[in-house]
Amino acid sequence: MTTAEHLLTFIKQSTSPYHTVSSAANILEENGFKELALNEEWHLSEGNYYVKVYGTTLFAFHIGRRVRSSMRIASAHTDFPAIRVKPNPISKEKGYGKLNVETYGGLILNTWLDRPLSMAGAVVCRGASPFSPVQHLIDMKRPLFTIPNLAIHMNRAMNDGVALNRQKDMLPLAMMCGDETPTEKQWLEVLGNEIGCAAEDILSYELTLYPAEDGCIFGLQNEFISSPRLDNLTSCVACLTGITEAAQAKAEGLRVIALFDNEEVGSRTKQGGASMILPTIIHRIYDALGLSAEACRADISGGFMVSADVAHAYHPNHGEKNDITNIPILNGGVVLKIAASQSYAGDAMALATVRDLCEANDIPWQRYVNRSDIPGGSTVGSISSAMLTMRTMDVGVALLAMHSARETMGIEDQTALNSLMKAFLR
Repeated sequence: MTTAEHLLTFIKQSTSPYHTVSSAANILEENGFKELALNEEWHLSEGNYYVKVYGTTLFAFHIGRRVRSSMRIASAHTDFPAIRVKPNPISKEKGYGKLNVETYGGLILNTWLDRPLSMAGAVVCRGASPFSPVQHLIDMKRPLFTIPNLAIHMNRAMNDGVALNRQKDMLPLAMMCGDETPTEKQWLEVLGNEIGCAAEDILSYELTLYPAEDGCIFGLQNEFISSPRLDNLTSCVACLTGITEAAQAKAEGLRVIALFDNEEVGSRTKQGGASMILPTIIHRIYDALGLSAEACRADISGGFMVSADVAHAYHPNHGEKNDITNIPILNGGVVLKIAASQSYAGDAMALATVRDLCEANDIPWQRYVNRSDIPGGSTVGSISSAMLTMRTMDVGVALLAMHSARETMGIEDQTALNSLMKAFLR
C-alpha cells in the first residue's frame, strides 16, 4: 500500500474522533503496543504502550534503554470541523423530516451543501449502574442526509455570495414523514437498530455528520489528494508512523505521541491540549518507572516537542492572501510554521533543530508565515507546550481549502511529514 493509499484508508475509517482513536489503536496493536487504562495503576518497563483518554484522545509511548537520555513528543489532533447532531433532532416542515444540528469548529458552511452525508460517533446505553453506562461506536457508512441549496431562480444574487444561517440553512433533509410527527423514540430506534440496543436503553450520543464520498488522488500527473478530514488526520498518520518506527528501531529514551481531541474548539477540555492530561501522562510514566518527580521535571525541560497540524498553501487564484516572501506550495515538503504572536509554537532554536533534522535526512521543507494584515489560526502546539514548558515547533502539510468539506494537498507531502516524524522519534 502506498503512502497516499494508507492515508486515504485511515481517513475513510476515521469518521469521528472516536473512530480516529479506534483506527490509531488498531495500528498500535498490530505493532505490538500494549493498552493501559487511565484509571488503573501502571507498572512499566522498557516497551511500547498506549492509553485512550475518554475515547477521543490517545497517547502512545515507547520506553527505550537509557530512558532519561532524551524525551521527544509529537502531537496532533483527532477532531475536525464538522456537523454534530443535537438531542431530539428530528423536526417536521410540511411533511419533510429535518435533522436539528449544530456546527463544530470553523467549517466552511457552503462546502457542506448538496453533498451526501453519513453519520458516525458514539452511542451510550444503560449499563449495570448509572456510573457504568456502555458506549458503542457507530458508523452508518451510507448516505443518509443532504443539506439542499436554494435554487438560483429563488435567489438571483446567489453567485454574489450568500450568508448562511447555521440554524436555518444548515439543517439536513433526513426523511419524508407525511402527516406523522416524528418522535425522539423513532430516532433512537434508528440508532438502536445499528448497535443492537433497545431505544429506551439509549441514554445519550455524540454523533458527527461526515461527507459520504471517499477521498481520491487526482491531477494530470496524479500529484494531488482531495479528501475530507485532511486537517488533521494527515498529522495523526505521521505521528503513528513515527512512534511505530521508534518501537521497531528500539530507540533510546522516551518517545511519545499525543493525539488530542477538541483542538478545533479551543482545546480547553479534559482531553484537550489545554488540559493537564499530557503533563499527567509524562509524570505517570516516570512514577511507574520509579523515577523521581525532580528527574521528570528536569527531563521535560530538556525535551523537545513537534506539534503537527496543517498549514495554508499558496492559493493559485488568491496569491494576494499569502505572505510576500514565504510561499509554501503543494508538494513542496514539510511546512515549518512561524508566528511572532506564538499562535504557532516555536522559537529560533526550535526552528533550527527541525530544519537541520530535515536537511540531515533529505526531507524537503518550506516556511509558512501569516501575511501581517491577515491573522491566521492557532494550533494545539502553543497551548500544550505552555502546559508542559517544553521547547516546541509547529509543522504540517500544506493544504488548499482548509476547513472545507473536502481539502486538497500534495501527494508527496505526506511522505515528507512521515519521514520527519520517523527521524524525530527514532
